[in-house]
Amino acid sequence: MKDFWTHFRKNRGAVAGLFILTAVTACALLAPVLMPGSPWAMVQRPFLPPMTLSGFPLGTDALGRDVLAGLLHGAKVSLLVGLVSTAVALVIGIPIGAFAGYYGGAVDDALMRLTEFFQTIPSFALAIVLLAIFQPTLTYVILAIAIVSWPPVARLVRGEALSLRHREFVEAAVLSGLTHRQIILRQVLPNALPPIIVLASLMVATAILLESSLSFLGLGDPNVMSWGYMIGAARTVIRTAWWLSFIPGIAILLTVLSLNLIGEGLNDALNPRLRRKAP
Repeated sequence: MKDFWTHFRKNRGAVAGLFILTAVTACALLAPVLMPGSPWAMVQRPFLPPMTLSGFPLGTDALGRDVLAGLLHGAKVSLLVGLVSTAVALVIGIPIGAFAGYYGGAVDDALMRLTEFFQTIPSFALAIVLLAIFQPTLTYVILAIAIVSWPPVARLVRGEALSLRHREFVEAAVLSGLTHRQIILRQVLPNALPPIIVLASLMVATAILLESSLSFLGLGDPNVMSWGYMIGAARTVIRTAWWLSFIPGIAILLTVLSLNLIGEGLNDALNPRLRRKAP
């Protein structure tokens, strides 16, 4: 762990990304304390510009709701969707990729054909169809994003399993009498963990963008405040009240950028080849 942090700190962009993500997470966790009221409450006149009144530093939207309150409470929803949907996608994709790569043959063909079937459908279009079939609640939004996000995980894990199943330590585990399931859990997956961690950090960023896009189109949960909903609600007044779209857009930009920078830093710290090239 000490060696990991040593290499991670060398990437200044990754450290900056970690700082930004920590600040966003703190805002999300402290939103009920910093803004105890409901983000849906109408508290002032509509279209109050930023920095006009001391109690409303980011102004108000078309219905007189506090933009800062919506921003803080929306951070919690966006991060929750990104983290949970990524976790569900990993739960689906890792076993499929591990079994396909380790067993090979007919198992590999069947599981990869299933993966290719989901990859042939555009992910955003599939998410729209799923939410059109089910109710656009937060649970179904997370499930829809997870369903369209697991194929890259399965392909990555399959590739790692294919390269690891003929290694000496795996053959030694077979000779020691371990079952195939034990070998996958104890030998294959732990050695495939670094690229999975890097991919997961990037998937969280993609999930946040996907949730924002769905909410922009009105397919998000109408009972929760999110950054995508804020942008979608302000799209009709973008010329007269530009800040209503600009502020949550900047929040999405910084969060996604921080996750991508962290993913790059994780790749540098966990990839031994990049470590050897480092000065």
